[in-house]
Amino acid sequence: MGLRVGIDLVAVADIEASLRAHGERYLRRVFTSREVEDSRTGEQISAERLAARFAAKEAAMKTLRIGDDALSWHDIEVRREAGGWVELALHGRAAELAAAAGVIELAVSLTHEGGYASAVVVAEIRSPSRYSPHER
Repeated sequence: MGLRVGIDLVAVADIEASLRAHGERYLRRVFTSREVEDSRTGEQISAERLAARFAAKEAAMKTLRIGDDALSWHDIEVRREAGGWVELALHGRAAELAAAAGVIELAVSLTHEGGYASAVVVAEIRSPSRYSPHER
């Protein structure tokens, strides 16, 4: 068994700027409808929550070691569960890369404070390898 860790930090102001400049188009391109709904606080969409989800997607890409592989933002989904914690769901190419790397489980933790959001993703893998799946 082995572990891979990815971390990312996002300025909430960058997400706010993208929302102002591109609105719904940005939301549809980067986030799933569930992620957008999970980021609502009443009628408003929380840029802090979106920034944390964006950081989680980036951190997950680091654990998957995607290299030059093309990946849709929707291939990595951050899901808020009923108890309040979040989990990652992989789809499409992200799921294929995870399977090729021997990923057994992913764990994610999100935080936001003082204008920044961060996420850490840990992947448990079957057989540790220093190579990315696409290098084998």
